[in-house]
Amino acid sequence: MASAAEQLAANLNFGAFRKATELHKRIWFTLMAMIVYRLGTYIVIPGIDPVAFQQAFSGQAQGILGMFNMISGGAVQRMAIFALNVGPYISASIIVQLLGTVYPPWEKLRKEGGEAGRKTLNQYTRYLTVVLAIVQSFAIAAGLAQSPGLVINPGPFFIISTVVMLTGGTMFLMWLGEQITSRGVGNGVSLIIFAGIVAQLPQYLLQALELTRTGSMNPGTLLLLILVVVAVTVAIVFMERSQRRLLVQYPKRQVGNRMFGGDTSFLPLKINTSGVIPPIFASSLLLLPASIVGFAAGANLPEQMQWLNVVVAQLQHGQPLFMTIYGALIVFFCFFYTSVVFNPEDTAENLRKYGGFLPGIRPGKRTAEYMDFVLSRLTVIGAAYITVVCLLPEALMGVFHAQFYMGGTSLLIVVSVTMDTVAQIQSHLLAHQYEGLIKKSKLRGRGR
Repeated sequence: MASAAEQLAANLNFGAFRKATELHKRIWFTLMAMIVYRLGTYIVIPGIDPVAFQQAFSGQAQGILGMFNMISGGAVQRMAIFALNVGPYISASIIVQLLGTVYPPWEKLRKEGGEAGRKTLNQYTRYLTVVLAIVQSFAIAAGLAQSPGLVINPGPFFIISTVVMLTGGTMFLMWLGEQITSRGVGNGVSLIIFAGIVAQLPQYLLQALELTRTGSMNPGTLLLLILVVVAVTVAIVFMERSQRRLLVQYPKRQVGNRMFGGDTSFLPLKINTSGVIPPIFASSLLLLPASIVGFAAGANLPEQMQWLNVVVAQLQHGQPLFMTIYGALIVFFCFFYTSVVFNPEDTAENLRKYGGFLPGIRPGKRTAEYMDFVLSRLTVIGAAYITVVCLLPEALMGVFHAQFYMGGTSLLIVVSVTMDTVAQIQSHLLAHQYEGLIKKSKLRGRGR
């Protein structure tokens, strides 16, 4: 039998959406923020020769830099002020979360600090974002200044202005993402990445059709890639909605002449607890060093540095080195982020406090061990699923030598963020309907 919440969700319609004025404001705010982000991807850093930069970029567009460009919404291709996107913020989040598990003061803040501890760690993340953005933008500015013909007037002023603009762009996007999360709909950082990917989809689709028209890509290969995209999309939806439900029982208790309790509920454990975080984290860690190496490599390298060209060649899509590093990072972050967002000991303790228990398992430590046992095996399945989704298109492009990039990572982010955003919209609608029911019940009570 469906629960009351599920029955209420089934009754959601356009009329309920029309009455949810607060949700309208949140959606409009999110859309306006996305428009501001897209406008920023077209504001080019001054001092760069656009023709020369386009020629330099086209030589690496099908490699790791092409993935960086897609996630940034084309800002890298234009070398706009949002070229770094939210990459430094994601990298800073990774470092803070890693230190939060091994550095005792930060671990205490994470576990015992509550809301104040979370705000303190968020502030550390912002400070670290500034540092990483300055380092990355300086590396990019220095690489551009040293590349012949890319910069009109290379020098200290160009490097300083580029560092300021790229760092400022990243900090603005970090602030914009936080505003979307608090005042809009969905996770702000994920939606910014989502908007960048979706904005590039028409261009990549037209590129694939053009390659097919000119004979660079076999029509059968294009059809196979489309079928793979459809199949992967279906698999993502199925796996993201899949969960393992642990039965939780509550004992009966008598208060006076009345009997309370005796109910049963479920503790849902998602197969993919970490969501889209592992591929995003893995991309951020892989893209930055690969991009710097890509800018540094070239025909003008001295003989002792020619190995950089070999590294760049192996960091192309479909190459074994790229797929191995990328897959290993995804698996690592699946287990790491799951351990961060779900604590079996805390969940077992909360169940014990409220009198709940898993049938056949003692409350407390044994319940925590069982949850950890189940979650570890679910994470193995989830990590395998995400790795296959992200690497299957890469392998197909390597086998068929397709000069078109629309990877599984981008597809996973688009589908997952869409599902999460729709779920949040439904939650707001449910909350609005519950508020309406409560108001009606109060009016009826006054009428009596």
